[in-house]
Amino acid sequence: MALQVFTAVTGAGWESALVGALDRDDHGVTVVRRCVDVSDLLAAAATGTGQAALLSAELRRLDGDAVARLHAAGVAVVGLVEPGDEQAAQRLRQLGVSQVLPADADPESIAEALRNAVAGVPAGGHDVADLRAALPVPEIPDAPEPPTVGRGRVVAVWGPTGAPGRTTVAVGVADEAARLGTSALLVDADVYGGVVAQVLGLLDESPGLAGAARQAGAGTLDSRTLVALAWAVRPQLRVLTGPARADRWPELRPAAVTAVLEEARRVAELTVVDCAFNVEDDEELSFDTAAPRRNGATLAVLEHADTVLCVTGADPVALQRGIRALDQLRDVLPQVEPLLVVNQVRRGPVPGDPRREVGDALERFTGRRPRWFLPADRRATDAALAAGRTLAEVAAGSAVRAELRALAAELAGVPVADAGRRSVLRHRRAG
Repeated sequence: MALQVFTAVTGAGWESALVGALDRDDHGVTVVRRCVDVSDLLAAAATGTGQAALLSAELRRLDGDAVARLHAAGVAVVGLVEPGDEQAAQRLRQLGVSQVLPADADPESIAEALRNAVAGVPAGGHDVADLRAALPVPEIPDAPEPPTVGRGRVVAVWGPTGAPGRTTVAVGVADEAARLGTSALLVDADVYGGVVAQVLGLLDESPGLAGAARQAGAGTLDSRTLVALAWAVRPQLRVLTGPARADRWPELRPAAVTAVLEEARRVAELTVVDCAFNVEDDEELSFDTAAPRRNGATLAVLEHADTVLCVTGADPVALQRGIRALDQLRDVLPQVEPLLVVNQVRRGPVPGDPRREVGDALERFTGRRPRWFLPADRRATDAALAAGRTLAEVAAGSAVRAELRALAAELAGVPVADAGRRSVLRHRRAG
């Protein structure tokens, strides 16, 4: 059976001849629709009548989100560029197009590329981030030199509604990891109202994650651009602030956020993402592939993180919310296995030993034993919040800071006892 193909190369002088040559029987390709623009191409892909799309780099309004939606519809993508236009080829690859050919390639080579692209797309779509893993970093003048760390780890800090302390944990883990000598990037991806910038006393009108997502959607995000968009809080800690207003959540498309995380792995050994609480799959909108999904960014982060921390409070109300949130996460992303962090542990809300009582309750209702317990220390956390600084800066001897340091050390794979020596060695190398 011939391969069913859409084309979207309008405006190119070679379009008609190419389509005619491809549609010959001996190539095994049938052009089922010639699309006039991206919207037409996406509409055609939604019909399920084609297996691949052949598009040109000059196609108007082509971005990473459009390519991701084609992949999600099960349509493989092959790009064509003017001969010798390496910049256009690079942009297509950054958008997630793995097969890129010059427009003067012979029809048989293009047909073979279409077949290969279809064979390489798994059922249910293709992950754009996987296609970006080996891309070179282009030169950007006047941008800071990005560090080279290979492939860093991503930790998502998530939890139920009700302010269980997700941001406190995310900021503390990123800060302590940096103080242990691990390069860290803190990302505020809370689409319901992130406050990382305020907690750290940073300007919340900076482009931050929204700016990085826009660059990713346009296929122009690289390590230098990401470093330039992030605040340098200290030599080993950078912060990518979230949207200044909650109504700007449509700027954080899932495919773009995934691409940002993939780039973050190259500039930081540990990326810590402060997530929103809601993991509802937006079912009322999911039938419409053109509609943005508010929770899509959260789901993308949880799905692509190496480790997911579920932060819950230690009182009965918070525990009930945590149990329900874990059930919902299991329904939406059954492959994600979160590690439990119990925050604000203190005597009073529960009888007896709070760690034992809370741990037994969570194990009974979720089948999971908490991995970490963080003691309640309002004086220390209030002082940090009032000053716009971290716990290490205003309450270095607090019990909650000590536990966060141990948590960060485990996530970063750095023994706390060796942290001081590692930091010294890094500073010596930097000098």
